[in-house]
Amino acid sequence: MKISIERGTLLKAVAQAQSVVERRNTIPILANVLIEAEGDSVQFRATDLDIEVVDKAPAQVERAGATTVAATTLHEIVRKLPDGALVTLTADAATGRLAVEAGRSNFSLATLPREDFPVMASSEYHSNFAAKAAVLRRLFDKSKFAISTEETRYYLNGVYLHVSSADGGKALRAVATDGHRLARIDAELPLGAEDMPGVIVPRKTVGELRKLLDEDDMDIAVSVSETKVRFATPNITLTSKVIDGTFPDYTRVIPAGNTRRLEVDASEFAQAVDRVATVSSERSRAVKLQLEEDRLILSVNAPDSGAAEEELGVAYNDERLEIGFNAKYLLEIANQVDRENAVFMFNSSGDPTLMREGNDESAVYVVMPMRV
Repeated sequence: MKISIERGTLLKAVAQAQSVVERRNTIPILANVLIEAEGDSVQFRATDLDIEVVDKAPAQVERAGATTVAATTLHEIVRKLPDGALVTLTADAATGRLAVEAGRSNFSLATLPREDFPVMASSEYHSNFAAKAAVLRRLFDKSKFAISTEETRYYLNGVYLHVSSADGGKALRAVATDGHRLARIDAELPLGAEDMPGVIVPRKTVGELRKLLDEDDMDIAVSVSETKVRFATPNITLTSKVIDGTFPDYTRVIPAGNTRRLEVDASEFAQAVDRVATVSSERSRAVKLQLEEDRLILSVNAPDSGAAEEELGVAYNDERLEIGFNAKYLLEIANQVDRENAVFMFNSSGDPTLMREGNDESAVYVVMPMRV
């Protein structure tokens, strides 16, 4: 195999591949990227056996062929090469080496046979549809903060993507929760997604997928089966196993009877929470909200480190309420708001609180209170 490829194109492809590769693994070939050259393009394939990413890039192919090489090492080399350099990759099967040449720089890297590289089995997908990158980005970006990191409840370690019967008909819905907070985001149901099985997309896949979703108008081809999900652009295909488990009935924890309404400037609120939380203890991170007519007092009282208080002008005309939250959870939820105002709906100091962006019902967040 012998190819020549522009450094920027190569860097983008190898960066995507090496981020999938697991740093610590017992199977040496999984640390490698499979490079396959044919026609006028080259494919870079990487996998950790749960996720597989294939990145196709244009190249001058002098000699077709394939080899595998350490993904992280290749990425580091290409990253350090000068901008605009033309990089030549030459694989020699006899010596088992890959030569990387750019200008006066020469590297010789050890390779492993392509036959040993595991390729993820293709599966029959029940549902195939296209969605705009901006739509998928909103669904995953606004829900991923609530993904659980607790290994024991593995079925919460991802975003539950499914078709829901929302108020105005069916919607494509993303839900994530860790038991302390929950995010539920709806988008218009794409054509062809009606019969999609509900799947739990793992945290790592959500992170990798984000790199495909930068161009708002790009169509992403989505394929879903009971065991796998695939997202594809013209150049990159990301295939992932889904979490084998049942996502709990999240609708039971979304409060329907909360009547105490607080409307507040979202960025002012987030900044105030951040400021008063500076003195909160690392362990509890507790912040108290004291609601009175048209004013909100945020306070923290940590015996070890001190106290803080800040007052905000808000729209609130219900009876007085004191309620405590984990400052980190409040901040993460407030930071999801794209509109100017955040609307909080309270019931009592011991009940879950609902938050949404203005009057937009398509993004709903729930946070559990804590004793302060």
